[in-house]
Amino acid sequence: MNAVITQPTYLPWLGYFDLIDQADIFVFLDTVQFEKQSWQQRNKIRTSKGLEWITVPALIKGRFGQLIKDVELNPIKFPDKHIKQIRQNYSQSPFFEAYYEEFSDILAKESEASSLCDVNIGIVKWLCSKLSLKIDFVRSSELKATGKRSELLVNILKEINADSYLSPLGSLDYIKNDYCIFEKNNVAVTFQNYTHPEYRQIYKPFMPYASIIDLLFNEGERGLKIIRSGRKESFQAKELIK
Repeated sequence: MNAVITQPTYLPWLGYFDLIDQADIFVFLDTVQFEKQSWQQRNKIRTSKGLEWITVPALIKGRFGQLIKDVELNPIKFPDKHIKQIRQNYSQSPFFEAYYEEFSDILAKESEASSLCDVNIGIVKWLCSKLSLKIDFVRSSELKATGKRSELLVNILKEINADSYLSPLGSLDYIKNDYCIFEKNNVAVTFQNYTHPEYRQIYKPFMPYASIIDLLFNEGERGLKIIRSGRKESFQAKELIK
């Protein structure tokens, strides 16, 4: 059983969906501290000026230390502002008409609960359905696992009966320090090895690391094939952890 455990991200990049595609079960890690201006709250879209941030307004003042699952939206300019920004920048994309109305509806629907986590997870699940990705999802808040850092990860893996953990490469530094915890619990650790593929965009030159919606609006059903084209053989933990 191969698992991925990572935080719910707003309109993630292609590599996030490469992780989903390789998992038997995908855990949204929503029981860790929220970080403002992180990928939890914002991402980039392609515009005529380049890559530009779109940020979900969240209620942060006086709530330092809140968990991701507890973050509430500031509804004043959301989601209408983002829907307008996306329409302005993608209306000329080849598959805009095929997905835009449904995307707008899901963004509006998920925002009704005023939960950033619900918005992020709802959009990820919708995107997976458009990419024909079938996967079991669970939130860490639905589990009993406790602990911090790698201890929490291992406890989650135990609870979902997973013996293999695929991690984003960006987590290497802290997993390296705690790797003995995984070894002690017989968890095989691998790290994603991903090179961003190139695809058509309506603006030139091509710019990588935009949100997945950039791929969807420009390439449609070819999206999953393009995502998979960037995958390389995963790094084994022992290759990277000396």
